[in-house]
Order: sequence, then C-alpha cells, then structure tokens
Amino acid sequence: MLLTDTHTHLYSEQFENDIDEVIANAINSGVSRFFLPNIDASYTQKLIHLAEKYPQQLFPMMGLHPCSVKKNYKEEIAHVEQWLEKYSFCAIGEIGIDLYWDKNFLPQQQEAFRYQIALAKKYNLPFVIHCREAFNEIFEILDELNDDKMRGIFHCFTGDLTQANHIINYGGFKLGIGGVVTFKNSGLDKVVERVDMQHLVLETDSPYLAPVPYRGKRNESAYLVNIAQKVAEIKRLTIAEVAQITTQNSVAIFGV
Repeated sequence: MLLTDTHTHLYSEQFENDIDEVIANAINSGVSRFFLPNIDASYTQKLIHLAEKYPQQLFPMMGLHPCSVKKNYKEEIAHVEQWLEKYSFCAIGEIGIDLYWDKNFLPQQQEAFRYQIALAKKYNLPFVIHCREAFNEIFEILDELNDDKMRGIFHCFTGDLTQANHIINYGGFKLGIGGVVTFKNSGLDKVVERVDMQHLVLETDSPYLAPVPYRGKRNESAYLVNIAQKVAEIKRLTIAEVAQITTQNSVAIFGV
C-alpha cells in the first residue's frame, strides 16, 4: 500500500525534536510520499534542508501563505521568485486567501494570490490553494484566470457539494481531503460520498487538524491512514484501493 500525504508541514517547529521518528512512523504505516508547502521566507531553509535529507520521499513547494501576507508581502513574493529561479520545486504553495484570522490585508492577499498564480503558469507548475472563509473571493480570481495551464489542489477542502463541483469544473484541480472528514457532524463525508474518487487526494496538514481518534493532538503524516480508512468506508472501497487511486491522482497533479 502506497499512501501520499499531499500537504504536510514536517519542517515546522512542532517536529524539530523527533522528525526522523515521525517520518519513519509514517513510512512504516504505508505513507511514503510527502509534499511540503512553504509558509514564508522564515521557513524556506528548514523546508529545503529537510527535503534534501529525504530526496526520495519529500517534495518541496515554494509560495507565500495568505496568513503571512502583511505589509512586507512584496518582499516575500520577491523571495518566492528568487527561489523559483534557482531551485526545483514540485508546486507553488501554499497560496490563497484566508479571511478567518485577518480581513485587513484582503487586497494584498488578492494581489499575492494573482501574482503567484502567474508564477505557477510561468514555471508550468501546479499550485496548492489555501481557502478559509474565502470561496467567493478565490472563485472570482480563478474564474477570471482559468485556462489550460491552471491546475493544482484545493488544500483542506471543507466546502459543500456546489463548491466542490465549481472546483472540479475548472478541469485541473483535485480536492485535498484531510482530518476534517473524520469529524462528527462536519458534513464533509456527505460531500466526499458524492464526488468521484478521480477528484480526490489525501492530506494531513500536519501538525494541524489531526483526525479522529487523535483530534486535538499534534497531527502526523502517519495518521493519513485514518483519513484513508474513513474515505474507504464512505466510498465502499478497500483502503488499498483508496491509496492507489489517490496516489495516482497526486502523480497527475505534481508529475512526480
């Protein structure tokens, strides 16, 4: 069984004391491909150092997280561009709009999102979208910029079926399904039930959003097995089938 964690922050400070053990536990659980989204310039060196330590398993992205879009966002975007010119990444990410924590920088988030989509197209890379309380704002931009170069993943998808279909209709995106699908009354299970497996990939977003029965604790990539098992139950498939399909879907997006 080969599971792929399409979104995990293994380089974050929450793992600095036991990262090798965390990765080993994940691999022993059947999770052996890990895609690492960047947050901002303060994390880039940690991300690249870890990815270079495990070049066969860990694949780095480059991007500016919307929650890190502040007054200095143009400097941060310049940092993203500089690294794209000199290093090989599997995607632009994570990028997008987050209106949960702070609405004060919405115009800057929109500009940063547009600019990084343009970078993704320039380098022929997929992009990974962070969307929190911002579906309308993100759809407005994607509807405008949509073309055959636009592809990627809607990370941590928690929307409804209408929003899922809007994303699927772009033609080049997968829905990232994480620990929320295991939460009682989240409603995400009902959406997953009605979306074809070809549109889904799996993720942990570790160290955040741990699935049941680890909810509230530090999330780890090994817990992707619990997410895969829940999806298997919803779709009436074996966990091996879910692993095979979602891993193939990740290959279709990232090309690795």
